[in-house]
Amino acid sequence: MTMSSWWQQIQNHPRLRTVVIAGAAFVASGPASRLTPPVSVRAEEWWPAVLLAAVACTALLWHERRPRTTAAVAVVCTVALTALGYLLTALLLAPLMAALYWLAAHTDRKTTLPFVLSACALVVGTALIVDPPSYPWPLKTVGPVAWILMPASLGGARRIKQDYLDAVRSRAEYAERTREAEARRQVADERTRIARELHDVVAHHLTLAHAQAGTAAHLVQTRPDQAQQILTSLTATTSSALRDLKATVGLLRGGDDPAAPLEPTPSLTRLPELARTFASAGLTVTINTRGERPPLSPSVDLTAYRIAQEALTNVAKHTTTTSAQVDITYSPSSLTMMIINGDDGADRGRRSGVADEPTAGGGTADGGDQPAAATSTSPANSGFGLISMRERALSVGGHLEAGSHPEVGFHVTAVLPLHPGNPKTDRTR
Repeated sequence: MTMSSWWQQIQNHPRLRTVVIAGAAFVASGPASRLTPPVSVRAEEWWPAVLLAAVACTALLWHERRPRTTAAVAVVCTVALTALGYLLTALLLAPLMAALYWLAAHTDRKTTLPFVLSACALVVGTALIVDPPSYPWPLKTVGPVAWILMPASLGGARRIKQDYLDAVRSRAEYAERTREAEARRQVADERTRIARELHDVVAHHLTLAHAQAGTAAHLVQTRPDQAQQILTSLTATTSSALRDLKATVGLLRGGDDPAAPLEPTPSLTRLPELARTFASAGLTVTINTRGERPPLSPSVDLTAYRIAQEALTNVAKHTTTTSAQVDITYSPSSLTMMIINGDDGADRGRRSGVADEPTAGGGTADGGDQPAAATSTSPANSGFGLISMRERALSVGGHLEAGSHPEVGFHVTAVLPLHPGNPKTDRTR
């Protein structure tokens, strides 16, 4: 077996390594005790040094479980050797050096520092008092202090390195544990976003199709020409619904899928088109804009469009009004959008006690001469619509309010920052 393989075997067995180091320290202490004859004992009496070295080296075997006790025993034995007049060489200090190294490696700095300072003070003080004047003073002061501080420093460096490696290993294990949870969270967030898009698209087009079909069914006997026009609009509505649904579901496809839709993302520039679709269902939408339109973040632009779409859909589903109004005000830091029911819808809301959410029921009419198509919607649907709009506003750093106002009736008001990274908005309306 080569020397390197032998040393590797020792490194792989901590207990064997400790025995080897303790044995080497004991062997080194024997010859060192013979370098200078002791003052208090005869030169031929070698057993005091051997006995103290044996005690100190035996204590090293328990350095992992009791590092403080091991260091204390080594300090006491070293001070006793100094008191007997032995020259403090590196070989004689080997047990103490090993004990202080392991103490610094296994404990913290607050524990190691008192032991190191106490060892230096006791050993140097005893050497200055007891050692004969013939010993050079550097061998009694500088030498012992250097040999005591060096292993303590090396042990502290090893502890710091081990703490760093443990921290790196802990971070890696934590990252491994949380990777799957983070992936699930991202999937859930994406699923929620797509579900919100599907809700807005499907609710909008189904509301229009329902209103158009009901009105056409009512007019098919009395006004077939007008019913035919509404059915033509119904065909366009369902075609648009299929296109938007395909575009939304296309978000689930891969980016390199040739079947992925290429339609542009809805934005506020398409509000006139949105208003025309509601006009075919008997709801006249007026769009008012104040201020110069600044460049908008795509996410804010899409959010504003979806909020307007959902709010107008709720007007068509839950009121009997024939008109609605969308007011958009641009400021240097935000845009404020208010969707208001028409006058008859506001009166109906006040008469029926509408407060924070629209009530179920109602329909669409295309004027005073045409009866409204019957609709039936549960209050929970409108509540989910408001929740969806609020979530959209919060997702870009804005906020949304909905409720009845004595002057304008039921309204939905959203304040959105121009860019999602700037949640500060202008709340003045």
